[in-house]
Amino acid sequence: MKVAILAGGAGTRLAEETDVRPKPMVEIGGMPILWHIMMHYYHYGHREFAIALGYKGEYIKRWFADYCSLNGSMTLHVQTGGVKRHDTSAPPWSVDLVETGQTTLTGGRIKRLIAWMGGGPFMLTWGDGLSDVNLHKLLAFHKSHGKLATMTAVRPPARYGHIEFDGDRVVEFTEKPQTAEGWINGAFFVLEPGVDDYIDGDDVMFEHAPLQRLAADGQLMAFRHESFWQCMDTLREKHILQKIWDSGQAPWKMWSER
Repeated sequence: MKVAILAGGAGTRLAEETDVRPKPMVEIGGMPILWHIMMHYYHYGHREFAIALGYKGEYIKRWFADYCSLNGSMTLHVQTGGVKRHDTSAPPWSVDLVETGQTTLTGGRIKRLIAWMGGGPFMLTWGDGLSDVNLHKLLAFHKSHGKLATMTAVRPPARYGHIEFDGDRVVEFTEKPQTAEGWINGAFFVLEPGVDDYIDGDDVMFEHAPLQRLAADGQLMAFRHESFWQCMDTLREKHILQKIWDSGQAPWKMWSER
């Protein structure tokens, strides 16, 4: 099953980083968050990707070109210009880098990517969020209900510490837990090609009318994920992810080092 990733937005709330590169190229642990997302999918056996480009899309193209050509050892035949690569550690991915417009909204980008999905169901996520969601269980859930769309529903991390009282006495304090109530769209979708009928064009936010119409028609199901999920909308959230990575206990890092 192919994986679609939206990587075309401007990331204005992360302007300190995105003045020079698109948000999915902001690095965690020396590698773009986009790479971390793809490694998560690869851990579950997914090797084919289609990435929707927009803002500074050329940066993503250059990064993948360099990643392919510079990974591992190589022998250069200077006179002929020939290159022989050895012992590459790059994963065996096939990556479609698809121009979807500078100002196209999320629904429009998805609509343009559907033509690259091979006519079958596909996975979709945003290029700025990490999770330890079990993709095998997500896919099995999607297949079990037969609807057009599955959304991964998450409980977002609380921004501040949580206090529980007995009168004025603090009986429990938890530093920045996940919220105990309320579910939000955590991306990590599984979609059938029929969602195309719910997206009218480039100027449509997938999170608005398409998802609302899918829900109204009984075609949107939620896979509830209770474990780790964190988006990267701000510099503060980037620092949170970097701190987690530096701890050596990043929940989304399921793959083994070579």
